[in-house]
Amino acid sequence: MYIALLGRQPALGMAELEKVHGDVKWFSDHSAVITTDEFSIEKLGGTLKAGRIVATLPRGDWRTSSMKLVKAYTDAWSGVEGKITLGISAYGFDISPRDVQKTGIVLKQKLKKLDVSLRLIPNQEIALNTAASHHNKLGLSSNKVELLVVRARNGKVIIAESTGAQNITALARRDQERPKRDAFVGMLPPKLAQMMINLATPDSVDKDSRALRILDPFCGTGVIPQEALLLDYDAYGTDLSEKMIAYTQTNLEWLKKTHHIDEHTWELKADDAMTARWTQPIDAVACESYLGQPFSAPPSPGKLTEVRGNCNKIITAFLENIGPQLESGTPLCVGVPAWRSTDDSFTHLPLINTLEQLGFTRHEFANVRNEELLYARDDQVVARELLVLRKK
Repeated sequence: MYIALLGRQPALGMAELEKVHGDVKWFSDHSAVITTDEFSIEKLGGTLKAGRIVATLPRGDWRTSSMKLVKAYTDAWSGVEGKITLGISAYGFDISPRDVQKTGIVLKQKLKKLDVSLRLIPNQEIALNTAASHHNKLGLSSNKVELLVVRARNGKVIIAESTGAQNITALARRDQERPKRDAFVGMLPPKLAQMMINLATPDSVDKDSRALRILDPFCGTGVIPQEALLLDYDAYGTDLSEKMIAYTQTNLEWLKKTHHIDEHTWELKADDAMTARWTQPIDAVACESYLGQPFSAPPSPGKLTEVRGNCNKIITAFLENIGPQLESGTPLCVGVPAWRSTDDSFTHLPLINTLEQLGFTRHEFANVRNEELLYARDDQVVARELLVLRKK
């Protein structure tokens, strides 16, 4: 079993885990327990850290958890040769960074008496941030260890050995080093693209041994096709703009040279998502649809009505067009706009209430409500609402 520490919007990470792994349950407000034999954080956009569970306490404060940790790892590392690099991260405890550091110092002193060398990573907060875990390569080898100590609201405690943190270096490189970028069409973060593809996870069926193919009908500069290739799918992208298709082609050629994806293929063409006729096969659809114009402040009621109506018309036409071209059961994740009001509530598209009439069923998650599947920063007016659908 594993525990996953989720990102700033934990409902999105939980939904992703549920779609990918199935047997997932909340442990705390920002963590989930996954029952699986294999777990790879590299393929997840919404998980910041993950660890293999090594101990569970029915109830425990920091002192109890700390004592158990020190005893267990003094014994486990008593005969280790070479230096151990250790980080300790606590979640859900009402303690200070100094309390966490004390635990590491006690363990270091005990191991020193056994001639075992330990380098302790200092805690600025009670949990190491993702950058510190990643840059110190914690969880990636037997002598670079991060212990994740997570407490739920009911007092239950999990101790886990990290299996790695989100590779923020690789994500930043794919975001910033792509040859072609265009701020006007929006910047879809690679980790969000990963989540969207995973939320549209196709069923594991035999397709004559070919790779499954993900369609993005609004591909822009190609972030979703890029991430689809890296997640072991073939990619199929269309866009109304010839310029965007050229940009995507350049970016995918760059990806092929830098990330060695020779075993996967892509197809690109300029086409209007409201009228396009896509070639088969289409095993899943993941896309960020038309989001309308950007806003730096909540728009007036009249302006919101105008923009909302325009977006609703375009996206409805897209769904009416693509529906008959998909096999029954085809999964989709479609990013659509939702607008933040001054009271922090959101205005949604009318089409959300007509999905059944359009030929789609909305996926029901066991652990999250569909209303929680919103990706937005605090300073953004236009959020991305993720519709996780299946063709009827």
